[in-house]
Amino acid sequence: MHRFVILLALLVPVVAFPYLPAPAQPPSRPALKGDYIARSSLPNPYAHIPAQCYIETAGGTQNACQFCHTDGLAKRGFGNNVPQGGHSPFLGDLTAEYAFAALQFPFLANGSINPWENTLRPERLRAAVAAEGQDPSNWNPRARIREDNWSSAWDLRAGSPLQWDTGVAGDPFRLFPALNPRDLPAGADGFVRSSRAEGTCFHDGIGWITGWRAINFVPLGIFTPLTGSVSGIYIRLPDRFLRDASGRYDLATYAANLDLLAAAISDHLPADAPALYHGGAADTLVQPGLYPLGTEFAHPLHYVDVACDGSPAAPGRFPGTRANRVKEIRYMIKLRRFDPDYGAAVMKEEAAPAYAHRAEGWIDNGAGWLLAGWIENRSGELRAQTPGELVQCVGCHSGHLPPQDTGGYGMFQSGVGVTVDSTWALPRRLPGQAGWGEMDMLGYRAPTQPDGIGIASWDDPLNRSLQRGEFRHFLETVVGISLYGDMPSSVEDFLKSRIQPDRGYSAAWPPLESTTATGYRDSQLLRAALLRELTARSEYLDDRGHLAGAFFYPREPEALENARRYQQVVVTQRYHWGKDVFPETPITFRYFRTPAHAFTHQDGRPYEVGDVVVDRPIETDRTRLTWGVGITPTEIRESPDYEPILDFPEPASSE
Repeated sequence: MHRFVILLALLVPVVAFPYLPAPAQPPSRPALKGDYIARSSLPNPYAHIPAQCYIETAGGTQNACQFCHTDGLAKRGFGNNVPQGGHSPFLGDLTAEYAFAALQFPFLANGSINPWENTLRPERLRAAVAAEGQDPSNWNPRARIREDNWSSAWDLRAGSPLQWDTGVAGDPFRLFPALNPRDLPAGADGFVRSSRAEGTCFHDGIGWITGWRAINFVPLGIFTPLTGSVSGIYIRLPDRFLRDASGRYDLATYAANLDLLAAAISDHLPADAPALYHGGAADTLVQPGLYPLGTEFAHPLHYVDVACDGSPAAPGRFPGTRANRVKEIRYMIKLRRFDPDYGAAVMKEEAAPAYAHRAEGWIDNGAGWLLAGWIENRSGELRAQTPGELVQCVGCHSGHLPPQDTGGYGMFQSGVGVTVDSTWALPRRLPGQAGWGEMDMLGYRAPTQPDGIGIASWDDPLNRSLQRGEFRHFLETVVGISLYGDMPSSVEDFLKSRIQPDRGYSAAWPPLESTTATGYRDSQLLRAALLRELTARSEYLDDRGHLAGAFFYPREPEALENARRYQQVVVTQRYHWGKDVFPETPITFRYFRTPAHAFTHQDGRPYEVGDVVVDRPIETDRTRLTWGVGITPTEIRESPDYEPILDFPEPASSE
């Protein structure tokens, strides 16, 4: 679902761009200096194209593509200039065709060959685990996810937490986020306070203010507990945003600045909003859809522990099913100006080298931010990610900018149509004070029964551009609970128990028919129609008006099996080949095309019904700039102009 115009960079003139300097560091700190790394040298040169992009769409009935590849934000320049729904003739409509890249074609394999082996062929991952002498049946995922591997990584960070860069050249933890997990969870107001004065800003009468504040937000269908991961997000602004007009630290000033930024990023600025930030940041413009320079994000990606709901009896300190163990720690800092008006689709540099540091674990996203990440080593401790692993991050968190002063090199850029200034979370923050606090996954409460499913505390937010419920729209158009278009067994059970003729539905919830192409398509069409009946009756909500927990939260055995499957990737260190692991190849990666819409393998061999789709046809005309690029239609004929901006009703009563 990506179009890549080969050699396009040669046609783009160099454009002067007014980058602003990075925030000053003490002169004793060595500069962050990376290397230009050819993408062809990476284990997976196409790591910026997620595995979800390779699924089939059941004749166009399952449209997961819209949730990344849209035009809305880019057309109005709201923190994004990556139009991917047909607005740009250079990028095309990435919901309409599998136009995957062909880097250095024909010398390098083309991107229409699915590289995500762990997801596509889980039996091969299991074989790799066995080759390591490991037996997953001997693992104890419950005990493992309740271990803390974040604190031990934090202890390896040098320098003061007040500095975002420790300045230790070559240190794998140089940019590890200066957020001490021992200071978590955040307070009820979202501010992260420490019991220690060292490395903090000031004492507000409750505790020592670190500058970090937690964000409670609504995820897309990518990081829900049913998918095996759940996020925490924390933001920190530069020191001047914490000070009042006289230069003194002041929490009220900082809170006002964060509220102003949240409104600017989520497109909720009131008509009378000030043009400048408050206090010591009164020289900084409030720009809709854009963060000020020096903004930092810390993003722990947790395993799922269904017992963790923030209550005193929970086995971990985090809410929202967030286990003590993290899969990754991610970090972003904005060092250069990003202005959507200065970029255009023709400036996309997806064939360019990555600018990254092999030891320090960071990569430049080409759109103003440094991204850094740490992931589990074989023993489960965190290590710096490699450039090849970090390229996956740039695939989503990026944008288009003119070439930088890079000594003749272009800068690798990518991105999707639904990030705001390269970010996902703050644009989807819950309203008011509810949005400042630990990410609790829609107000999750753990089940009271051993094999039960947790409950949510929020109604369906309204998608502003579509004027319909966010998750209602997702269910109706993806016909699944994630961007893989899959339905876990617990969701199947939930739907079968409700969608029956004796309850007023037009048909019973059907199993997927997989013996013929028409049978598969028709069963998906029926499922889509029945989900629309379900949502029209508001039966995707529970009896209190909250979102039904079955669509978001797993039962404990399901969550533990997700953790066990992911541990297979950890012990083999096969992150380059996919982090999402299913019990078997998802049905959405299998071939169910009718003869009228058939395609073959790239070597001309036909697919049989049910075959795993490992590759798709490419452009074979050597005279075209798109030689080697994918040409297969997705069969999606119409796609809404999705935008991620949400409005919120009042929370449903929890009584």
